[in-house]
Amino acid sequence: MTIASTISDCLAENDVAYDVLMHPHTSSSGESAEVSHIPGTRLAKSVVLEDEQGYVMVVVPASQRVDLGALHRQLNRNLGLATEVELERLFNDCEIGALPAIGPAYGIETLVDDTLAEQPDIYFEAGDHEQLIHVSAEAFETLLGDGIRHGVFSH
Repeated sequence: MTIASTISDCLAENDVAYDVLMHPHTSSSGESAEVSHIPGTRLAKSVVLEDEQGYVMVVVPASQRVDLGALHRQLNRNLGLATEVELERLFNDCEIGALPAIGPAYGIETLVDDTLAEQPDIYFEAGDHEQLIHVSAEAFETLLGDGIRHGVFSH
């Protein structure tokens, strides 16, 4: 598979410099970081949650887990994991489990963990289980656009 068309378009529209890192097929972001020999702190993992208000993408380092309690307290929302069927519909150009951490490209409200903002560069899934996109921290923020909420959303 190639880079998800939505992400390819987003990279082009924002004129962002990027590299593509190929790796053996993996089934998790942690495994992708490991086989790619990159720190899990620099691989942005996306977790899609939902409630009656809609979907939220939480972007955390692959080495961390989303803290649902912290999200509930900070957002005053009772979010739960989106189903696989919902993810297939929302990310129709991606393989499930390899969702790019660029929620705004898919029209999804996005929250970014502060620990990612501390990194000099970021890797994220390209939409399949064999490629990562590598961008500078500044380029990552450009791809996310204005209005992205930062905070501590993981542990």
